[in-house]
Amino acid sequence: MESSHKGGTGLQRLLDATRHSIAGLAEAARHEAAFRQELLLAAVLVPLGLYLGKTAVERALLVGSVLLVPVVELLNSAVEAAVDRISLEEHPLAKRAKDLGSAAVMLSLVTLGVVWLLVLAG
Repeated sequence: MESSHKGGTGLQRLLDATRHSIAGLAEAARHEAAFRQELLLAAVLVPLGLYLGKTAVERALLVGSVLLVPVVELLNSAVEAAVDRISLEEHPLAKRAKDLGSAAVMLSLVTLGVVWLLVLAG
């Protein structure tokens, strides 16, 4: 059985997908403190990365590493929401899923730091 959210073709599908994506961003901004913090970080670091990068590749690395963090945070939040939807009781697999998502966010932040260090150190 397919979801009722799937369907449509062409332009209508693109418009629906865009609407759902914007709704997802709004939900994350409204309910996820970490996502809001990462957006603030991006608001500072993206322009700084564009300014500090000497080449297009450097600018892409600096900006891309910043944008990776909220992307991973969105995926982590989706995992957490799905796990909580299934059950709020403590379970080793639920803990593992949430810890793995958290680890992914941490690694994206480490990646950001390493990329910025390597690019800016030359």
